Amino acid sequence: MGHAGTRGRRGKYGIDGDFRLIPAKVQGVAIVTMFAVLLGFVVSDAVTGRVWAAVGGGLIIALLAFTAATFAYTSRVGKFEVWARVLAALGLRGDERLLDLGCGRGAVLLAAAELLPGGHAAGVDRWRPDQTGNSPEATRRNAELEGVAARVSLHTADMTRLPFADNAFDVVVSGFALHHIPTAEGRRAALGEAVRVLRPGGRLAIADLGHTGKYVEVLRAKGIETPGRRNLGWRAWWGGPWFPSYLVTGTKKAAR
Repeated sequence: MGHAGTRGRRGKYGIDGDFRLIPAKVQGVAIVTMFAVLLGFVVSDAVTGRVWAAVGGGLIIALLAFTAATFAYTSRVGKFEVWARVLAALGLRGDERLLDLGCGRGAVLLAAAELLPGGHAAGVDRWRPDQTGNSPEATRRNAELEGVAARVSLHTADMTRLPFADNAFDVVVSGFALHHIPTAEGRRAALGEAVRVLRPGGRLAIADLGHTGKYVEVLRAKGIETPGRRNLGWRAWWGGPWFPSYLVTGTKKAAR
C-alpha cells in the first residue's frame, strides 16, 4: 500500500477475510458454485416463462455480485487508497516512531514506513488467518520488495498486552484489526494499550468496521483529546454501503 495513487505496489498483500475455519480457496469455490446454481435457476425460470421469478433471481444475483465486488475492491484497492489519504493527513515529518496494531501483511505498516525515511515503523500481529498467507515472513518479504525493510520491525504480540514502554511512539495506527478481538473488554484493553504507548501529544488513527462509536468513548476516557469519528466512504465498503468503515482519530493530552 502506501503508494496508492503514486506508484504501483510491489508487495503481495493477500485478500482480507476470516479463514480460520474455511480456507480462502474453498470459500472462493463455494461462491462461484452458488452463483452458477442461482444463474441456472434464473435461466430455467426465463425459459419456462416464469418471468417474475427470473427477475427476482436476477436481482438477487446482482445484489450478491455487488456485495462480492465491493468487498474485493476494498480488500485489493480501496483500503490502500483510503490509508494513503489518512497517512498524508497526519503530516508526518519523517522522523517519527510509528506503531501499527494488527499489521498483517503490511498494507498500512509499509505505507507508513515509506513516509518515515528518518523514523521507524513497528508492526504488531498474532498472524492469524485474517488475510490469505498472513505471516511475519510474508510481511518481511513485502518490506523488502517495497524498499523499507531497514526502517521496519515486526513483533508477535497481543494488542491487549503490548511489549513496549510507556510513551514509546509518536503515532499509533490500526487498519481494520481491532474488531477481530471478540470481547468488548479485550477491545478496551487494546485501546488502553494504544494510549499507553503513545507519547503525550502523539496522534492516533484507527480504522475499523464496527464498535467505532464505543472506541471514541473509551479513548476520550483514557486521555485522547477531541477523539473524532468519520465514515471512510465507498472505498472502504466491505460488501456495500451497509458494511461501512469508520476512522477514529485523536491526540494524546500533553503532560502538564
